Amino acid sequence: MAHKVIYPFKDLQDVTKAHPGGRIYQIDDTFPATKRKVSEARIAELEGDNNKLGRSLIVPLEEQGDE
Repeated sequence: MAHKVIYPFKDLQDVTKAHPGGRIYQIDDTFPATKRKVSEARIAELEGDNNKLGRSLIVPLEEQGDE
C-alpha cells in the first residue's frame, strides 16, 4: 500500500546510486517513491513516533479522504 508523506524526512534505508545519502521525501510525496518492498515494521516505524524524528512521517493514502 502506498503512503503519503506528512512530514519531510530522509529515508536512510533507501540508498541508491542516485540517492547515496538516502532518498529525501517532502510533504505530499508518495512513499515509497519506487516499487521497492518495504517491511511492515518499517511502515509502522514511519507511521508512528518510534523513529529518529520522533513523530509520524507518513499516513496511508486511503486515509486522506476527500480534500
